[in-house]
Order: sequence, then structure tokens, then C-alpha cells
Amino acid sequence: MNKAPHLHICATPAEVLTGLADYFVELANQAISKRGRFSVALSGGNSPKKFYELLASSSYRSRVAWEKVDFFFGDERYVPHTDPESNYLLAKKALFDPLQIESSQVFAIDTALAPAEAAQQYTQTIEDYFGQKQARFDLVLLGLGDNSHTASLFPHTPVLHETGVGAKEVFVEEKKAYRITLTAPLINQAQAIAFLVYGADKAAAVQRVLTAERNVEELPAQLITAVSGELQWFLDASAAAQLPDSQK
Repeated sequence: MNKAPHLHICATPAEVLTGLADYFVELANQAISKRGRFSVALSGGNSPKKFYELLASSSYRSRVAWEKVDFFFGDERYVPHTDPESNYLLAKKALFDPLQIESSQVFAIDTALAPAEAAQQYTQTIEDYFGQKQARFDLVLLGLGDNSHTASLFPHTPVLHETGVGAKEVFVEEKKAYRITLTAPLINQAQAIAFLVYGADKAAAVQRVLTAERNVEELPAQLITAVSGELQWFLDASAAAQLPDSQK
């Protein structure tokens, strides 16, 4: 049974980032205590950059056994890893390099391959990582676009109807480019899913995704429902401004 999302609404973006960082630390330490590793799928785009920098800061870097964290990507732009648009490069600069994360802990999407091949290979990488167990990340981090997309699940794209558990290539017409994305069924299997959304420009999308009648073609983020884990939304007051008072 899908659980209702839990909303964390903070006054400022800084408080949102701190709240999510504390949540990350809590989950990481729980997973490492129970299973010896913590697996996380990172989000791309602008919002997570400050979050990654906070995790790598003196306030947080000593609170996690980083050598026991394995990093995946919720989606990737189909560009070289050296391209400024690369989600991998963003995470490398803001998180991996400052924390001296070993390359063996980073599972990047190989954008040197053709899009379909890159997606197939990443699906295999995920399957190999989890082995005989269900592919279930400890945490999937997500953002939200002002068009209500998340990961690279964009409105009116075929990947919205993908039933496979893995990665899939998608051509995003508005970007005139390919992306590689985790499928909604894989994201939804996670132990925990956390949206990080702040800024007034996201308020309309937040309101639509959380309160409008289900319409995944127009509002792809509605596809994200925690099947057996937990779904958290970390919002600032500006992003939550259009939500009804009953949800705040």
C-alpha cells in the first residue's frame, strides 16, 4: 500500500538543506549499522549542488562513514562526464572530490555509449550491485522541475509508461537531447525517497503534483509513490506557498 508523503516545510532554503542533510545522515548510519553499506541515487540539476556542498562541509563530513557509501544517479544528461551539464561532474566537484570518495564507490552512467546501450548497461550495473536481492536503494534523492518532471521523467514521454525496473533512455523534445533515467518502478522500490524543492518558481508545480487529480502525462512526479518505503518532501515556505493549509 502506497503511503502518503510526509512534508517537511522550512522557512528558508538553508533550513531545508540542513533538514535533508540530517535525514541523509540518519539513513546512512542506520543502513551502515544494519547492512554495512548505504546506497544512494543522487539527483542532478541546480538545487542539489548546495546540498552536496553541505554534506561535504565540516558540519557533516565527519558524521558519515563515507567509505561505506555507494553512489548512483537517478538520471544523467547525455553528455560527456567532462561537460558542465553532466550530473556526474556536478556531484564529483561538490561531493566526491571534497570527501575523497573512491571511484569504486561511484556508479556513473556511461554516456560514451549510445543512449539505449547506456541505459541497458546501467540496468545491468544496478542488477549486479544488488545481486539476488531486490534492487532497492536506501535513498533516492529527487528534484522537481517547474514542468513537474522529476529525474528525467518528463511530461508526455514514453518512459512514463515503463514498467521495467531499471534505467531507460528518453529523448526529451523540449531539450532536443537524450537523457538516461531510472524508471519510476525502480525509484518506487527504494527504502526512502526524498524530494528537495525550494524557491517560489517551484510553488505551482508542488501544488499541482501534491493536490491535483492524478495525471502522470502532465505531472510525471505523481508517478513517485513509495511502495513499501517512505516518501519525504523537503520544501521551503516559498515552494509550499500554494499548498492548502491542511497540508502544511
